[in-house]
Amino acid sequence: MELSFVGEILYRTGVMFLVILIVLRLSGRRGVRQLTLFEVAIILGMGSAAGDPMFQKDVPLLYGVIVLFTIILLYKVITWISARWKGLHVLLEGRAMVIVRDGMFELKHEKDGDFSQMEFFAELRNHSVEHLGQVKLALLEADATLSILYFKDEEVKYGMPLFPDRYKVLESVPKGQPCACMYCGNVLEHLDNIHQQCMRCKRAEWTAAICTIRRA
Repeated sequence: MELSFVGEILYRTGVMFLVILIVLRLSGRRGVRQLTLFEVAIILGMGSAAGDPMFQKDVPLLYGVIVLFTIILLYKVITWISARWKGLHVLLEGRAMVIVRDGMFELKHEKDGDFSQMEFFAELRNHSVEHLGQVKLALLEADATLSILYFKDEEVKYGMPLFPDRYKVLESVPKGQPCACMYCGNVLEHLDNIHQQCMRCKRAEWTAAICTIRRA
């Protein structure tokens, strides 16, 4: 290790760090809590461009600075175009996906690798949702945030429970108790037997449905 180059590495790292902060500020982002795939790609590119000049003698700092400002310029141009061309916007950012509609899971996403029912259970619980009967519409936005429309208190109906202590497979048919399919959330007022097939998703696992008003 060349000790004489250690000081230069510290200097180069400090300069590139400041440049990155300036470039990120110019991007207009106020935080990184929700990033789209396009923005993640931009940040990865910036990290790669900034890394080499920090510790490689043969890569001038100016080259890294030029690359960073070129990336942010491209980001601004592409963002401007996507704001005016919906097709490009959808390609770069993705589109919102309906996960729950009218108290039941949307079946068209059942083979979507990006959709995890258990992860979505957790997200709904974080929004103080006790069962699907409280949810009129739930959207998974392009930036992975969750948007929910709730039923009014008087419109809440029986739904599939989301908390582990209630989300349990039935071992016998409960008397006078609506039951919910554990896969799609379809609710039946009367269950003939615990092996009855759900007419909506063709699964055969049921849990006791509940009907409680949401408390934020």
